[in-house]
Amino acid sequence: MKALRSAIATIIRHEDVNFLLTNRIPRRLATRLFGWFSQLEHPLVRDLSIGVWRRFADLDLDEAREHRFRSLHDCFIRRLRDGVRPIDPDPALLVSPCDAIVGASGSVLGDQVMQIKGFPYQLRDLLTDEQHAKIYRDGCYVTLRLTSAMYHRFHAPHDCNVECVTYVSGDTWNVNPIALERVERLFCKNERAAIKVRLSRTGHPITLVPVAAILVASIRLNFLGPCNDVRRGGPRTTELNVPLAKGEEMGWFQHGSTIIVFAPHGFTLAEGIRQGCRIRVGEPLMRLPPATSAASR
Repeated sequence: MKALRSAIATIIRHEDVNFLLTNRIPRRLATRLFGWFSQLEHPLVRDLSIGVWRRFADLDLDEAREHRFRSLHDCFIRRLRDGVRPIDPDPALLVSPCDAIVGASGSVLGDQVMQIKGFPYQLRDLLTDEQHAKIYRDGCYVTLRLTSAMYHRFHAPHDCNVECVTYVSGDTWNVNPIALERVERLFCKNERAAIKVRLSRTGHPITLVPVAAILVASIRLNFLGPCNDVRRGGPRTTELNVPLAKGEEMGWFQHGSTIIVFAPHGFTLAEGIRQGCRIRVGEPLMRLPPATSAASR
């Protein structure tokens, strides 16, 4: 019993230190410094950084398109070899836009979404638009957390048109489970972009919300063109009309963070989607409503 209490105390201390190191420091400053450091192209800095990263994280570079990188940053945003992320072609399925660990998911209860058990937030606070939030009342959602070692690019969950992007500036709290248990409405406080798309075959609206975090705070979106840094121009809503094929790359994080996917009432979670499970780009995430699924075949 004494050994058990000691083990529990050690775990608690570890979580406290993790929370302190990642959330009780000047987050913006740390993010800017890391951004500068990660882009240094000196071979010694690059090799030591990637070596340390591989030692302390589950970093697998076997699937990477390239095996030599200019910098740590170049390794972070690596592309994968063709074919290593097959996209499920079933038109009745919405696929995962990213490699991730599934967090809170399920039904939107009115306007309320769970950050983690016991920590709700309001959808209108996340999206900053009452009318946008109403689309997903009593709908379906999945929180997808990307760890630092994962593939950091994200892709279209279905054939769709990007209709608009709302960029919201904010903080850079860590989005790991420890922080989610301690910081209320964390996703509503962090920098984020709400990407609203419409499915090409059925007309359903879907919204993806990439949320930045400490050491990340830089979301890049391919469909914005050469100026793909979503922060450029400050908080705003940008109207668009950009077609994307299912599985086509949408953008990337500079490090790792979270994407929350929202679908309207009638969508359901795909089989096996539950908190803690791992999912990869192109694997089933949600199922379209039965009537529209049959009509789209």
